[in-house]
Amino acid sequence: MAVKLSVHHVTEYTYDDSVEWAHHAACLAPRDTPWQDASGWQLNIDPLPDGWGVEGLELDASELARHLRRDPWGNRHLSFGHARVHEKLVVDSRFIAELQDRPAPDPTRGSDWESVARGLRYRAGRALQEADEFALASTYAAPDATLAAYARRAFTPGRKVAAGGLALMQQIHTDLRYLPQSTTVATRAADALAQRSGVCQDFAHVFIAACRSLGLAARYVSGYLLTRPPEGQPKLVGADASHAWAELWCPEQGWLALDPTNAVPAGLDHVTLAWGRDYADVAPLRGVLRGGGVATLRVSVTVEPAAT
Repeated sequence: MAVKLSVHHVTEYTYDDSVEWAHHAACLAPRDTPWQDASGWQLNIDPLPDGWGVEGLELDASELARHLRRDPWGNRHLSFGHARVHEKLVVDSRFIAELQDRPAPDPTRGSDWESVARGLRYRAGRALQEADEFALASTYAAPDATLAAYARRAFTPGRKVAAGGLALMQQIHTDLRYLPQSTTVATRAADALAQRSGVCQDFAHVFIAACRSLGLAARYVSGYLLTRPPEGQPKLVGADASHAWAELWCPEQGWLALDPTNAVPAGLDHVTLAWGRDYADVAPLRGVLRGGGVATLRVSVTVEPAAT
């Protein structure tokens, strides 16, 4: 089964004082994966960044490519700046994503989690694996004893990695309340677990940090959800903004994409944008500026079936 989705993501900052100088970094370029083919990416920034094209003309793909760089995980990042006074910034991104069904996690297949954790431990002379760095601490998803104890409720002795991951996904979904504005982009996994609430970013961070606390490898995925599901299906939580979920490393099945906010494996509703160790690696838009005063942020995301 395959679906073709149109993604439109608009971020708008309105400042109550003039911005004199600003520099921004964006991670908004969609990536291709074995289950996703992204095409037609367009990015419009108003005001036009310094050194970019001609004001009032849309950037073509070659012009946009000049400003992109790849990080160690293959995501494409964009840097841009303004050295002129402005009171508003609008970043408008759109693309088409064609999604294929990905294999569902099989809880009966693979090694027990203890064996996988042992295989990820550093040993002199062992060849590096793709998953190794995702078993290490990161800014927002650092292991600790409380998270390890929480993870062991799902990863019982001898349980297979996929079975434990599915159980942890459901456990977080049950234990944490989805509560907008209860956290910030700087909230760490341990704090979100302690307060038992958060948004999709926090649900993903708790999952990742809990897995790392047992020596397993997990990574953070940023992306989007289908805004309006097919008739008769419930709308997933987080569908009106950027979304986040986690992927757990299972040697026999690869990266298992699990969405603890909705307690479902990622599927045809989930559009992948980028992945990294945590939110800090793949924040859609961040920046530093001089002036501006208090900024009002408005984010609009629409994901819907693409016109054929």
